[in-house]
Amino acid sequence: MIRITRRLLLGTTTAALAAPGIARAQATTLKVKVFPGLANLPLFAGQHTGAFARRGIEVVIENTPNSDVLRNGLAAGDHQLVVAGVDNAVAMAEAGHDIGILIGGDSAFNAFYVKPEIQNWAGLRGKTLIVDAPNTAYALVAYKMLAMNGLPRGSYEIRPTGGTFARYELMFNDPTAHASMLNPPFSLQAEDRGLRRLSTVTEAVGPYLGNAGWAMRAWAAANRDVVHRYLQGYIEGIRWMLAPANTDAVTALLAERLRLAPPLARRNLALLTAPETGSAIDGRFDLQGFRTVLAVRAETLGSWGGTPPAPDRYLDLGYWERAVASL
Repeated sequence: MIRITRRLLLGTTTAALAAPGIARAQATTLKVKVFPGLANLPLFAGQHTGAFARRGIEVVIENTPNSDVLRNGLAAGDHQLVVAGVDNAVAMAEAGHDIGILIGGDSAFNAFYVKPEIQNWAGLRGKTLIVDAPNTAYALVAYKMLAMNGLPRGSYEIRPTGGTFARYELMFNDPTAHASMLNPPFSLQAEDRGLRRLSTVTEAVGPYLGNAGWAMRAWAAANRDVVHRYLQGYIEGIRWMLAPANTDAVTALLAERLRLAPPLARRNLALLTAPETGSAIDGRFDLQGFRTVLAVRAETLGSWGGTPPAPDRYLDLGYWERAVASL
């Protein structure tokens, strides 16, 4: 396994991205499906710095309205790659799709938010939790957090509504939308507008892998060189965005792509660059955090008879190891 220290990362500068000897290949277009948000900064950075283009890769970022479109589209070949909540990859595998998780990411910085008039967890009894899909990702963590605070399933209503952006809007515009999981930049904006945060995911359940990247195994195996070049560009994007020397440039990029005021963009970037809790260096996969994802699914849905499986069945990290070793 490749080990990269944060000390080495701090020496990374924009100049490192322009190193000679990177072969140009015939341009290959890759569609990457995502939810709008902070998790897409490595993709923005790879585009902005030319890390993809220098390797003959044109990355087209496509926003998804919900998890179903993201998962079904990958299985159908409508897009080649996904960067999103990794529990969606598990859900695909459990539905019979042969996916392989290629690279890690971050915790997604999710937190549980309620309308300002709701003072505590008990105030959610009989109220409505709005979610993306009711049986994947952060909805499952929400059920876990509610149960930990005396609210089992059935003591509140669950309403599927769509991705984070849609839920963020509903929390302000729908009087019957009482609670939701939100992640950046929407979570920070929600706090600024008065929503109450009850807990973050990591406060509640400990290490948790939120975002990761994956593809269909058959497609990745048939396009090994493309996957290799894509991951090289993606990893260089991470290095660029985490390098302290690039803070101003990264803040400006984030503000432009997510349409944020610069001070808010800087607050979002601070989450990604926090030494212990930010984005994983080089996209290293957080195995402990992924075990938590599987454990939450087993507990909340009763999957696998309540006993989570070994993580290895979902992982295809050899592509990442080769990409890091080649940089």
